[in-house]
Amino acid sequence: MITLTVADDIAEIALDAPERLNALAPDDLRELSDAYAQAEQQRVRALVLRGEGRAFCAGRDISGVDPRTDDVHEYLDGLVQPLLERMSRFPAPTFAVAHGACLGVGLGLLIASDVVYVAERAKIGSPFASLGATLDSGGHALFFERLGAHRTLDLIYTGRLMSGAEAVAGGLFSQSFPDDEVLEATRGAAASAARGATEAFLASKALVAELRDERLGLWRSMAHENRVQAALCDTDDYREGFAAFQQKRRPEFTGGSRTARSSEVRA
Repeated sequence: MITLTVADDIAEIALDAPERLNALAPDDLRELSDAYAQAEQQRVRALVLRGEGRAFCAGRDISGVDPRTDDVHEYLDGLVQPLLERMSRFPAPTFAVAHGACLGVGLGLLIASDVVYVAERAKIGSPFASLGATLDSGGHALFFERLGAHRTLDLIYTGRLMSGAEAVAGGLFSQSFPDDEVLEATRGAAASAARGATEAFLASKALVAELRDERLGLWRSMAHENRVQAALCDTDDYREGFAAFQQKRRPEFTGGSRTARSSEVRA
């Protein structure tokens, strides 16, 4: 079950099946995709993804799966990857709260979020050694890029799970917090982002995605930054930011101009 609430320009999406540690069946993935679509239609300026109960998400719900007839390709290629791509393209800053088990597709949900705040005692890794399966949902790319080949294969071969504090120290995610503080810290960061210069944030989001996906070098990346910065000059938030600085006051951002020119900023 997936719930969506919207208040103060912030969407909060919760995985709400704590009795199964928020493990995701095909219908849950479709419902989660619909929640992101609804939040996008409401033009929110930040989004928080979290899990109810003891875990963020324990991965795929395999409680009723028969491996002899399992269409794993449809689950991963037909449902999981399109969902993660939709999440990564969400037109506002996105934040995820990682606590308890964050495994399999649950790890993928974190990878597809812009910023991940992690409970110190969260459990992150690849528990598939005992299932005869492999890490999925983007886990190989994340681990190899941040941890290198040896540590990645060590985690995969042994099935050892990292704590949240260890995962942050290894560069996997943003910040770690005591377990009872991580949700409020994430909500606070989302609230701050929702008051910020949305178009500038989305420009940076697009530039970071381009660096990740196309492996741009320094000079190509800089040229893209220059073009994006010039386009931002034509947004209301850019003008407000300069005016506030010059007038020595706090800026009051409205999210920029949501017009055709905004697409130029993120192109």
